[in-house]
Amino acid sequence: MPALIDLRRRIKSVKNTQQITKAMKTVSTAKFKKAQRTLLEGRPYWHNSPALVGCLASWAEECKSPLFDEREERRIHVVVITSDKGLCGAFNSNLMAKTQTFLREKAKTSEVRLMLVGKKAVNYFRRQPYAVELAYTDKIEKISLGELKKIGRDMMRLYAFQKTDGVYIAYNEFKSILAPRIMLVRLLPIPVPEEETAGSVVPDWEPGEAKLLEYLLPLYVESQIYHAFFESLAAEQAARMMAMENATRNAEELISDLILILNKIRQASITKELLEIMTAVEAMAK
Repeated sequence: MPALIDLRRRIKSVKNTQQITKAMKTVSTAKFKKAQRTLLEGRPYWHNSPALVGCLASWAEECKSPLFDEREERRIHVVVITSDKGLCGAFNSNLMAKTQTFLREKAKTSEVRLMLVGKKAVNYFRRQPYAVELAYTDKIEKISLGELKKIGRDMMRLYAFQKTDGVYIAYNEFKSILAPRIMLVRLLPIPVPEEETAGSVVPDWEPGEAKLLEYLLPLYVESQIYHAFFESLAAEQAARMMAMENATRNAEELISDLILILNKIRQASITKELLEIMTAVEAMAK
């Protein structure tokens, strides 16, 4: 019967899809464990470095870097980090929605320029009225630390020469396997804490205030770029892992429903044939 053939084909198709989602979940799980290990190793440094650099800046009053200068935001740069691929739930769409709201507000008073990392960001902002200064369309996993460092160096150069008045970074932070946390952080200017929070004890500088800040500030900005990138990478794999697990579970439920329908149709067909046989037997007996 055509109906039975169609159902069997559909069940086979869903089973093949289920095998693919299982394989993708396994791959994402392995990648997530690797990304999580890198993330947990770097988080203590990444989370504590802003407070450390802020204290150093408040202590070194006579050697202030231009990276600390607060200016009216007439031009801003926004670094957006997304994934290359889909099949990871609302990982990219939620980030794009929040970033778009932020850019719309900033565009009222500032000129907005973008630096995009990930094909999803490039494809999305291609249709938006914002200037794209730099776009990485290669695979996210193949981006080297040198390229991430270059982004940080470019941002510092633009801010130091007053070609931009603020640098922001938008990314997904890995909060838990269930859902990431969308982050929109101002990277430049570097915030300086109040004197009360910085402390009143001024250290003895070695080799000197200017030399120390000259070395630490680029290191700080680069580390925050690394932080955002690896947070996004871990959150992406976690989101894809959960999406594939849900897809596998939904496929299992769909297969069960289709098998139930198939059995009902087969039972109805058998019952119909039995009725026809019994009717023929009764007719022949008369």
